[in-house]
Amino acid sequence: MTDQVAIEPGGNGAPAAPSGRMIFEAEGVTKRFGGVNAVNGATMSIREGSITALIGPNGAGKTTFFNVITGFYKPDRGRTVYQGDQITALPPYRIARKGMVRTFQITKALEGMPVIDNMMLAAHDQPGEALRNVIFRPGAWRRREREVRKQADDLLEIFNLTKLADDYAGTLSGGQRKLLELARALMTRPRFLLLDEPMAGINPTLGRQLLDHMQSLRREVGVTFLFIEHDMEVVMNHSDRVIVMAEGRVIAEGEPHEVRSDQKVIDAYLGGTA
Repeated sequence: MTDQVAIEPGGNGAPAAPSGRMIFEAEGVTKRFGGVNAVNGATMSIREGSITALIGPNGAGKTTFFNVITGFYKPDRGRTVYQGDQITALPPYRIARKGMVRTFQITKALEGMPVIDNMMLAAHDQPGEALRNVIFRPGAWRRREREVRKQADDLLEIFNLTKLADDYAGTLSGGQRKLLELARALMTRPRFLLLDEPMAGINPTLGRQLLDHMQSLRREVGVTFLFIEHDMEVVMNHSDRVIVMAEGRVIAEGEPHEVRSDQKVIDAYLGGTA
């Protein structure tokens, strides 16, 4: 990584390896859609500085859980705590401003805008967004815009997207959009980054780059990761801890080698007594 300062998360620094402190906790989170409990009392804790995989069969409630804890859905029951503050049912923008940011399974790039503009829009604290600052504080907003542009340029260089900065986001390949979404999320300087199937639909070369970036960000900057993934090779080789959901509940958690041999996990994937 060439420029650590450009992507440093907010606060006074972060650990390079999992600490004893929990950055996020969910307790009894429930979300119903009609008569279906998509998330049914899910409880988990995420250790600061860790890379945690959230796995489970299709329909287990993983993405719905992400949507609830990041404010896109309101829970029917339960509570969520981030860095000691209760964030249950806060709107997404307030959760993101606290440093808990997520990406989506289907990327959300603004296709009709250049890559560089997608990046710059994600940055916080831009005085130029207020008309009064444009009129009465032109120096402040221009200075901040230069800072944001440098941060965006640095991140695009890290993710090998510099040559695409002026291309429309809609022209990027699926893998390039995944990298753009991760780079754009880092414009907010997060502490806790949630990735929804980051490896889906991308070629192995870009997938390895993304995984390398995750490890570097955890090691050098201290970003904590929680990611949903179906590729068991990725899960077993690139996570410190694995949490397994089935039918909306957490049924197992532990280190990858422990979860791999857990009979409850085998039954959830294969059905019955495997």
